Amino acid sequence: MSSLGKVLRRLFGPLTTRGRSFLAAGGAAVVCGVAIPEPGLVRVGALVFILPVVSALIVPRTRYRLACSRRLDPPRVAVGQRTTVTARMESVSRLRAGVLVAEDVTPDPLRVLGSSPRLVLDEIEPGGHQELSYQIWPEARGRFGVGPLRIQVADTFGLVKTAKSVHATSTLVVTPKIVALPRAAAPSNWLGEGAGGTRTISAVGEDDAAPRTYRDGDSLHQVHWKSTARYGELMVRREEHQWRNSASVFLDTRQCAHAGRGSTSSFESAVSATASIGAHLAEEGFRARLITEAGEIAPRGTFSDTLLDVLAVITPSREASLESGISALASASGQLIAVAGRLSADDAAQLAAARRGKAPAMALLFAVSAWTSGGTSQDPARSAEILSAAGWRVVVVTAGMPLAAAWQQLHQPTGRLRLVDSADRLLGAR
Repeated sequence: MSSLGKVLRRLFGPLTTRGRSFLAAGGAAVVCGVAIPEPGLVRVGALVFILPVVSALIVPRTRYRLACSRRLDPPRVAVGQRTTVTARMESVSRLRAGVLVAEDVTPDPLRVLGSSPRLVLDEIEPGGHQELSYQIWPEARGRFGVGPLRIQVADTFGLVKTAKSVHATSTLVVTPKIVALPRAAAPSNWLGEGAGGTRTISAVGEDDAAPRTYRDGDSLHQVHWKSTARYGELMVRREEHQWRNSASVFLDTRQCAHAGRGSTSSFESAVSATASIGAHLAEEGFRARLITEAGEIAPRGTFSDTLLDVLAVITPSREASLESGISALASASGQLIAVAGRLSADDAAQLAAARRGKAPAMALLFAVSAWTSGGTSQDPARSAEILSAAGWRVVVVTAGMPLAAAWQQLHQPTGRLRLVDSADRLLGAR
């Protein structure tokens, strides 16, 4: 009995609602025609009954061969931006494909990419093709798969449909939301160099501080006499080459340093701020590196490509210490930019010590309590004072504070105490 049930389910499972209605109506007509009796009604009922049965036998065995290719334009977008998906289906069989119902599956349990689109396409000639196009507005960052394409093929009368999957998938990278930041109007020394945008290393600065030993073939014009006298051996300047602005962006990803849930958490706000700062630095010609409490997590490059991909999938960590990240930050050159959540006094002291010499250093401290409901959080004013005393420019960011305003405040030609006082006023206002 179970075997019979499986056979019937396999035979009549592909029937549509119309097909089942034809089957029921045909069977009823046959029974009534025999009972009356009315031979004409029996013939009509038999025809109506047999039609979906024949379709159920033929359609699943029809060998439609379809190929699919997909294009995402663009393949990387920020949260809330639009991307257009174009799927192209080609018939690679000698049979004409009937009316198709195509659904591009987005295996996303949280429906970040929205519901799977379903479109009806006309018949596809042998060797022909059809295209379907739709748009996606992702609501959260991450790396998402689009596909496979699920195709439902129906018979001419719409009595039977069968589903096929074309296993062609594409990847959509959704980066954090990027906010346009105003161009910094800070003095040249806060950009880590002179006003010219590039400089020759062998002239001043880092080159004089770390010359190398003399090698055979070096020109005597490169001899650095001050260092030679200091070290007691012949020292030369580094070869002349152009040096671009550099920056190290520190992102505190510790779970214990943030609060809130989902897209409205302080962690997501910090990731968005880091992406915005990185993109801004790339536009300004900076060579940037990304550092977290675990150390450097991405190769040096521009935030417009590799590092944005990293920020698209970054998650909160279980680390409690900033030690590894501080070590990587202390060895960096150029200006330092920190985006941090909840900091203890010891954390703030370690971060403050990462600044070397007169290197410009700035910090956005997130007032994590602003992202909680009824909870308490350590007051960031003390951390701001510690960093400010070590020569950092500090702004405390609350939940309602625009990132562009915080960035502009970091670059105002005002004293550090005024910045900290401003942060205190923001916290007091809450």
